[in-house]
Amino acid sequence: VSEVRAHNEDHPCRGETAHTKQHILPNFRLVLVGKTGAGKSSSGNTILGRDAFGAAVSQSCCKQNGEVFGREVTIVDTPGLFDTSLPDHIVKREISKCINMSAPGPHAILLVIKMGPFTQEERDAVEKVEEIFGDGAWRYTMVLFTLDSETGLDIQSELDEAGPELKEVLQKAQNRYHVFNNSQADDRGQVLDLLEKVERMVADNGGEFYSNYTYLQVEEMLKQRESKLREFYEKEMQKKIKAQKEQPGMKRRCQAEVQEVKRFFKALKTDVRHVVEQTVETDTMDDIQKFHMTLKLKFTP
Repeated sequence: VSEVRAHNEDHPCRGETAHTKQHILPNFRLVLVGKTGAGKSSSGNTILGRDAFGAAVSQSCCKQNGEVFGREVTIVDTPGLFDTSLPDHIVKREISKCINMSAPGPHAILLVIKMGPFTQEERDAVEKVEEIFGDGAWRYTMVLFTLDSETGLDIQSELDEAGPELKEVLQKAQNRYHVFNNSQADDRGQVLDLLEKVERMVADNGGEFYSNYTYLQVEEMLKQRESKLREFYEKEMQKKIKAQKEQPGMKRRCQAEVQEVKRFFKALKTDVRHVVEQTVETDTMDDIQKFHMTLKLKFTP
């Protein structure tokens, strides 16, 4: 662990000097990308310090958040984007969900690569990242190398001896990289080092998160759908309350029933963003209103 930690500390992001001003971000949006089995979910768990993402191989994009070193960190894990066994229409829906979940745009795209030979699968994953996010995303990309155990690897030697394909990836990412040992998730120093590197990268990008035309369109769509869904919930709540009050012989229970209806719909309105993030552009409002019923049991007041 100490060897990896020392390596992480000794190789700051491009552009850092002794006089670099620290930009402390109150919140981070991070997207984990990379081939299946690279360690995306484990890295997300390491960052958040808990088992936020399931250990079993998942095929669906997932968003989790938590407070890490005084920062609100949101992580989007993207297993479905790189699973070659999935049908094309499922992959397209997962891409939409990834964009939705990371809107209005990620502060960093972490390209997760397992330390070792750079395989064809990993090359394909890099191409997929470029297709989804565009060439401009490289300014916001950092390579996250993962280790499974105490391997005793000399990280710098491994990178010096890397093939031209991996060196090209690092060059595109402006030589920004970090190393995680996910078998040592209790080493919180490696997480703090990563967050500080992301902050420096964001500072290099003028303090902005990554966005493009797609993200701008998606954010506008999400806001419109949030507004319409809140309006729908409000109307449904008023209908339920009216129906409760009109029931004969219910005066004694009426107040409790009304309060429960209000509580239920308040919980729904609080989580409309979660609902609309699960949808795609072609879904109608009827589709979305039906879809919320499949999620309501997960909501808390």
